[in-house]
Amino acid sequence: MTNLSSHQLMNIHSIYPATEGEGVHLGMPQVFVRFQGCAVGCVNCDSMETWDFHAGQKFLANEILTKIISYGVSRISITGGDPLHPKHVPAVLELIRAIRASGNFFINIEAAGTRVVKEVFDLVDYISYDYKTPSTQVKTSVDLLISMVLAYPEKYQIKSVIQDRKDFDDVVSAREKVVQQIPNHSLNWVLTPAYGTNENFPRERFIAIQDWNYSSGGHFRFIGQQHKWIYGPKEMLV
Repeated sequence: MTNLSSHQLMNIHSIYPATEGEGVHLGMPQVFVRFQGCAVGCVNCDSMETWDFHAGQKFLANEILTKIISYGVSRISITGGDPLHPKHVPAVLELIRAIRASGNFFINIEAAGTRVVKEVFDLVDYISYDYKTPSTQVKTSVDLLISMVLAYPEKYQIKSVIQDRKDFDDVVSAREKVVQQIPNHSLNWVLTPAYGTNENFPRERFIAIQDWNYSSGGHFRFIGQQHKWIYGPKEMLV
């Protein structure tokens, strides 16, 4: 491991190995580095314990890197909380550079859809970018989404959690706006059925979203949250 100087303490909720439970990398083993602190405020968030900027543990970049390497997995997902909040960006940049200097890792960044952070996006291998639906009570700018797709056409997925038909129709409308601006681009857009922490497996919702997607032209990939099927919706660090 390269001996790097570390400049700041990073506010971290958890660092753990797990199989990716959602999106296009479903089933891939990776190490999650979950930053502590988020101001996005999705009302149906399933990890509200990561919101408080004053909670968490303090780590230096080299300490995080040592943990990552100890798991022997080459894929890393930097998530949160919101790793792209301005309070976290300097630490995230330092961590990514430390990881890059230490070996051949694949780095994914989980983006809440509230901002495009070019200096971070330029350094990572993949961007998992949220388009927030009405049930979250957070709005994603379609113009910002378009700018991300145009700048990083080969290394992104858009992810949307769907609670009901209103959410689905909103995503269809947003996609149409993007396609109008980028007509020859095949959007990599994933729909994920909402699976609340107090729900049993929402079978009817899964079936309904799948049917809506077919009837609207089948423009989206449909991928559920595998970790919730396996461990239940309340289990953490899986």
